[in-house]
Amino acid sequence: MTGDDDANGRDDEVRGARRVPGPRAAADDFDLGAVPTAPGPTTREPATPDPEPESPAAPPQPPTPVLPHRVLKALLGAWALAACSAEETEAVEAHLPGCAACADEALRLRDAVGLLHTDRSLDLDPLLRSRVLEGCLSRRPAEIPVPGWAVPYDAETARLDALLRDIGSSDWHAPVRLKWFEGERQVNRKTTVAGVIGHLMTVDGLVSTALGLDDPVADGAGGRGGSGTDAGSELPLSPTPRTETYWSAARRPPTRAVREPWRDQSHALIRTVSFAGRGVAALSVSYGGFALPLQDALLDRAFECWVHGGDIADAVDYPYEAPSAAHLHRMIDLAARLLPAALAGRRRAGLAAPARHLVTAGSPGRSLRLEIEGSGGGNWYIALDSPAALGSRDHAVAQVALDSTEFCRLVAGHVSPVDAAAGQEGDRETIRDVLFAAASLSRL
Repeated sequence: MTGDDDANGRDDEVRGARRVPGPRAAADDFDLGAVPTAPGPTTREPATPDPEPESPAAPPQPPTPVLPHRVLKALLGAWALAACSAEETEAVEAHLPGCAACADEALRLRDAVGLLHTDRSLDLDPLLRSRVLEGCLSRRPAEIPVPGWAVPYDAETARLDALLRDIGSSDWHAPVRLKWFEGERQVNRKTTVAGVIGHLMTVDGLVSTALGLDDPVADGAGGRGGSGTDAGSELPLSPTPRTETYWSAARRPPTRAVREPWRDQSHALIRTVSFAGRGVAALSVSYGGFALPLQDALLDRAFECWVHGGDIADAVDYPYEAPSAAHLHRMIDLAARLLPAALAGRRRAGLAAPARHLVTAGSPGRSLRLEIEGSGGGNWYIALDSPAALGSRDHAVAQVALDSTEFCRLVAGHVSPVDAAAGQEGDRETIRDVLFAAASLSRL
């Protein structure tokens, strides 16, 4: 008796204790005749009963092939993939109930085959990092936590960094067309993936300057007295000329080497605001023509990081989801709070209708109800006649309804106000002015 026969004899006690699912289908991909049969007595063909007089004789059924244990074990992989012939499938399935070792191997192989199915995406859930961190922090809170108002920036820079880690070296030179809105029209600027990261780094440098940190591009981009500032002024450049100066000052086109200084800069910002705590919340970040409180500035940077991450993802054909609902709601809220000032700026430039009913600061005035649907949505009342007025439901003269993603694309300058899929009701002139003011929030 061979060793394999001994194994089969010992496994008689577990015969029938385990059921192995059969393959999904059988394909005659193998030639059974090429497989040697086991020596020994042949299987006797069962007797065929006499056919009924009115029925033709049934053809004799071929016997189940008898294959050596080593051959049957070698066929398990093909059997799990449903690549055995009908005869081989029958031989393997007849063998499995009597061999515990092969039955275990068959189950493992069938489970592995299930992992090869492509009926679901293999991309990681974009919220996986947040859930893992939340689970870790719930068990052991951080000694120095990231302030809640800085969490969206932390999350979006981490998501973008994960995208950059996945792309190849050639993808860094993929063309990207950045879009934004100026005056009454949409404009664009062509760059590369590496150029987009350089742009994010230069504008993040404005936040670094406000926090007293080193600006990694100040020397190369002309941080003092260049375009966008007064000669001799120590104020940083505004975002657009600052980026253009950085791009034009580069001796060579930027490459993937820009990723490390961008990551170091974003990590330094998060560490600084975490250690400083409430002490930095009142700081102001200058953008040249306007300024934002530090909390809003980091939220603005989180929004820009997501938008430009989407630009990069489109260029390299990479799946990229929207931020979490909580973070998206805060980004939309920032845009809604900036709309009255943007509307007033367009009015001063002669691009919007004049104010109709001036009110004292802090008093309710004419308003537009902005209804954002979907993830991160809500309702906001936009003051129309003065940035200092209060939006009021009782004074609403118009209503605009937009999907959250569509509103963000409008604010980012990726869609024209005329083409925005908006539900509109009430004063048409007011609605047009507000939609164009939303698009005017975009910039390079």
